[in-house]
Amino acid sequence: MRHQASQPGFWRTLTNALLLKADFYENAHNTPKNHRLALTIVLLAAVSHTLGSAVILLINRAPVQVLFVALLFDGLSIVVGYYFWTFTIWKVGQWLKPIDPSYSDLLSPIGFAYAPQVLNFLTLIPLLGRPIQFVLAVWSLLAVIVAVRQALDIRTRQAAFICLVGFPIIQGAIGLIQILGQRVVDWTT
Repeated sequence: MRHQASQPGFWRTLTNALLLKADFYENAHNTPKNHRLALTIVLLAAVSHTLGSAVILLINRAPVQVLFVALLFDGLSIVVGYYFWTFTIWKVGQWLKPIDPSYSDLLSPIGFAYAPQVLNFLTLIPLLGRPIQFVLAVWSLLAVIVAVRQALDIRTRQAAFICLVGFPIIQGAIGLIQILGQRVVDWTT
């Protein structure tokens, strides 16, 4: 029973990640269970993001085949963004601090930092979609900064620099995919 209590479940993990608890990220080692939990959070973030896009595409009366392709790219953009951002953080972290964790060691803490993106379905709220999306993006950025600070054992300023290198690229790519999806819908209708 004691062993179970030391390993938090999904909801407790999600809550700790959302609250940006430094000790949680400090102990987010890349065990198989943590890696599965982190990947689950990233996949839920992708589904949540895709849900928001699906409603918009349905309102715009996208043809079914366009809808599925657009949603596939939308969901994949979140997952690929996670791996790319982790890679960017790892490479810049290596440059700043040669003795650091491996790429795979960063996957769990950064995956947990995607927890705010699980709430991305809230972007469906009329007139509040973009502000909510912005708040969730900043919240995720702050979570990744905490995760990187703890994983690399560096100062907050260094962690912020490392994370900010890839952040605009990720946000731009996701925005571009959304724009392209909308253009395809406009073109096919």
